[in-house]
Amino acid sequence: MNQLDKELLRIKTKVEEMWDLVDFQLAASREALMTSNAELAKRVVKSGKKVNAYDIKIDRMCENIFALFNPVAVDLRWVLAILKINANLERIGDYAESIAAMLKEAKPPIEPTLLEESRLLEMFEGTETMLRNVRKAFFTEDTELTRQVIKQDKLLNKIHGRTDKVLMRYFQTHPDNIYQSLKVAGIIRKLERMGDHTTNIAEEIVFYVDAKVVKHKQKKKRKDKDSGDADQMP
Repeated sequence: MNQLDKELLRIKTKVEEMWDLVDFQLAASREALMTSNAELAKRVVKSGKKVNAYDIKIDRMCENIFALFNPVAVDLRWVLAILKINANLERIGDYAESIAAMLKEAKPPIEPTLLEESRLLEMFEGTETMLRNVRKAFFTEDTELTRQVIKQDKLLNKIHGRTDKVLMRYFQTHPDNIYQSLKVAGIIRKLERMGDHTTNIAEEIVFYVDAKVVKHKQKKKRKDKDSGDADQMP
């Protein structure tokens, strides 16, 4: 291996270590929800400092690559993608940390009917599946899997889109549990944002592997469809 390859491998190792930590934050947040484990929630919040340290370290390592090696072609795309993947991982960690803090404030256990009607556990599972799949896609350079991840985000968007209506109905039958309901709404919103950041990571994998930009492509398709529907209206 030449020196550039060695430095790229060092960055990849750091990204893997950071990813381990973010995976822990998300899984531990879900476990804290299920078991009402306040100490586990505290560990998630505390681990946020380590995620931030990795974020800074990886950024500096990438800057050194630009300064010392002037990468080109696929190496350049890889480093550019790592910078954005790193930023998105850090944001996912931030949301997991916020969720853990909200769980402590919600004074679990969350009321079972609220859990079921809000589909909060399904939201957690969908987010974990997306993050697990995009991680596999990153380390195997599987762009077909990244496209599956992008499609999986639709489930999170669907659950999030129904949250206000579902919780309004819940308020009417459980007026004494509004505080927990508001916390659940906040957690669902943060999980939806985690799905968006995971989608961003998937798009960066396609960028460096296939040299294709797919960012905002789905939004453009939706706009084109909406415009077409409008044109056909009498």
